[in-house]
Amino acid sequence: MGENKVKKITTGALVLMIFSTIFGFANTPVAFMQMGYGAIFWYILGAFLYFLPSSMMYAEYGSALKESKGGIYSWLDASISGKWAFIATFIWLSAWVIWQVMISQKICVTVSTIIFGHDTTGTWHLFGLNSTLTVALVSILGVVAITWLVNHGIDTIAKISSVGGLAVMLLNAVLIISSVVILFKNNFQLAQPIHHISDFATSVNQSFQSPIAMISFMIYAIFAYGGLESMGGVTDSLDKPEKTFPKAIIISTIVIGIGYALNIFLWGISINWNQVVDHPNVNLANITYVLMQNLGIELGQAFGLSTSAALTMGTVFSRVSALGMLCAYLGSFFVLVYSPLKSFIMGSPKSLWPEKVTKLNKNGMPSIALWIQTTIVCVLIASIAIASTLIHQDSKFLFNLLTSMSNVSSTLPYVFLVGAFPFFKKRTDLDRPFEAFHSRKVMLTIVVITCTVLLIANGFTIIQPFLDKDWVSAVATVAGPLGFGTFAYILYTVRSKRANKQNN
Repeated sequence: MGENKVKKITTGALVLMIFSTIFGFANTPVAFMQMGYGAIFWYILGAFLYFLPSSMMYAEYGSALKESKGGIYSWLDASISGKWAFIATFIWLSAWVIWQVMISQKICVTVSTIIFGHDTTGTWHLFGLNSTLTVALVSILGVVAITWLVNHGIDTIAKISSVGGLAVMLLNAVLIISSVVILFKNNFQLAQPIHHISDFATSVNQSFQSPIAMISFMIYAIFAYGGLESMGGVTDSLDKPEKTFPKAIIISTIVIGIGYALNIFLWGISINWNQVVDHPNVNLANITYVLMQNLGIELGQAFGLSTSAALTMGTVFSRVSALGMLCAYLGSFFVLVYSPLKSFIMGSPKSLWPEKVTKLNKNGMPSIALWIQTTIVCVLIASIAIASTLIHQDSKFLFNLLTSMSNVSSTLPYVFLVGAFPFFKKRTDLDRPFEAFHSRKVMLTIVVITCTVLLIANGFTIIQPFLDKDWVSAVATVAGPLGFGTFAYILYTVRSKRANKQNN
């Protein structure tokens, strides 16, 4: 009865896993809004200068440290030091905190689109509050409710994410099929015309036309390829990992890179940037639904439907896309509200945390830590909404600000991971079932290139608002990583000294 061998993951299965983890449908509407066709060049550049080399590094980390439970904390702790591992992971955790702030408010837009067929959050008013503060209040109530449910172990709701994943795949299919039909029916005329080959590298958006702004867009591309660090731990389950993983990564880089480039181009078939995107009511939270609504309208008109029928088709498209994104957002939220936090707390030394923070409730959840995190999220939601109101800024400013904060916070820890890789490779006491880099010279060259790309992308994203004298965005963009990093340093220093005194 020797048939009970564990089934190994094949190349094809791994490619599908990577694709479902990395590829995000909502990334391409954002890219088209920010850069038009110009996003294509930067997304392809991001695939080959960041996604391909970093994924190989993460695979080596994950395979050699597969027994560690702390994720990127364990990787950095084994490579450089506990202090820098703690600081970098705390910054990484701040990205998920800011992500919660952003997604909680995007869910409001999504629900509004499902009910009304378009984004009406700009007209929401409760208790005499303006729309920005009303959305913030609803978002806070939503975050509190989700945290309460997670604390009670309602992990089955996370299964919504699988439904959301299926819905997003269907949205991709709808975009491709509808765009091809519209292109054929319109005699291959693009709604967003191509005047020159440079259109595939430069932006139609005035906010991204300067050299620094264009280069800073690279961070959007890097963010779109984020999440692969979670795949590093599967190498021990692969069939011939030394061949399977690099092959799957190369295939995934090509497939995802082409997929992003294709989707960005497809939006130009039905969307004229100046007529649809360049509008004060269009922002990073509702752009997906605006483009999907317009796709439905254009498809209806291509088939010769009446104006009212075409508008109805557009409303159906926007509602269906909002329903799919709601499933994806909720599924992700229920997992990510506790998964990164729990991984960090359980993976780092318990002496670095107050005892109550590390204590798990009867459902296996770090309840105190979750409520501390939720308090921080709620304070940030309220603070940003109040600040936006005081300086008389609209929702477009708010979501641009949150996106920049999230992008920097989430990609900055990658600098630590890539930069620590040469130190990780120096260790001779680790069992390495998978090695992508055998030549130290080649490895160092790739590390320098990848680190440079990450530093330039983050640096230019931080510098741009200072050059534009947009002081609120400038301060907010660096406040997240700097604030969390400083707090992590202080916490680590204080707790380490206290632990050392107790030991002595």
